[in-house]
Amino acid sequence: MVNITMGEPVSRAPFQQAGIGIEKREEFAQLQAALERIFSQQCREGFLKLLKRKGVPIRDFHRVLREKLLEQVDRDLAKSSRSAQQWYDALSVADQAQVREFYLTALEAVDLPLRERFKQLYRYY
Repeated sequence: MVNITMGEPVSRAPFQQAGIGIEKREEFAQLQAALERIFSQQCREGFLKLLKRKGVPIRDFHRVLREKLLEQVDRDLAKSSRSAQQWYDALSVADQAQVREFYLTALEAVDLPLRERFKQLYRYY
């Protein structure tokens, strides 16, 4: 038994998100690769312009899928055997959540000058 008195600092490990395994690796990899290409330095501005032109809120991932906006920016995805929506629908619910998280993380990682230019897209209302 460890005796800790009041006032002694307690060493704790920092919080780490639990890793959740991917069930459908091929489908997940297809979407992840497409999102990496779309949010690459070369493509992200074009994607943001497309969202603005179409009036699609940036965080509405389901609408992005439904309107096939990813395919309009990423040629490799457009040439694949399935649409982004079909790849997404083939995933388990847990895998879908991880794709959405990856998308949201990528859009928040866009550099500040570009985010400032498209600040209307980044608003929550």
